[in-house]
Amino acid sequence: MKIGVKKVLYRIRPFFILYLPVLCACLIIKFIYSRESIYFAVNGLNSLWADAIMPYITDLGEGLTVLLLAAIIALFSYRKALLLASSFAVTSIMAQILKYIFDAPRPRVYFVHELSRIHFVKGLYILGTHSFPSGHTVTAFSAGVVISYLCKNKSWGIAALLVAMLVGYSRMYLSQHFFEDVMAGSVIGVIVTVFWLSWLDSRQFIQSGKWSRGVISGRE
Repeated sequence: MKIGVKKVLYRIRPFFILYLPVLCACLIIKFIYSRESIYFAVNGLNSLWADAIMPYITDLGEGLTVLLLAAIIALFSYRKALLLASSFAVTSIMAQILKYIFDAPRPRVYFVHELSRIHFVKGLYILGTHSFPSGHTVTAFSAGVVISYLCKNKSWGIAALLVAMLVGYSRMYLSQHFFEDVMAGSVIGVIVTVFWLSWLDSRQFIQSGKWSRGVISGRE
């Protein structure tokens, strides 16, 4: 069964239709304001409750979180689990390649002479290198696309987009990334995943009956 990019976009339409204006708004913000002004605007909006929950929100963009979700899905459908896990793998490889190509400094290093102005969450280790793009954001948006693609109830796509956006914001709030790192991460996560799904879900093997089953449903 041939599944093209247009069909993937149609299946994720609530996610994608809402994502486009958000991306456009981000591009306008980036065009109007400097990296420094955006960073300090986000960093200045801090509170004790946000300090407490943001590390947990950012963990939703961890690869381990996605692989755990894929393992749970594999109980019911090998195909869906493979689509999620492989999308994570492909987009993560892409993100890591770009990280090492650009080798961009993170806020802690970029603002090394202005650290007294920065709010850091206590007890959190702040990285210093390979800032562009944000890997957590790539993972969150990639997973959001797959969830939107697989769920029959497309309102889950909207929820997945909101979660992905929160993950991206958390990366800026925690001073792990800049605005453009997160914005680029979202684009990579969405575009690469759309093309990957259109290719992988068109393979004959994944449409076979045994891949539609899972660990539980496959038992006699």
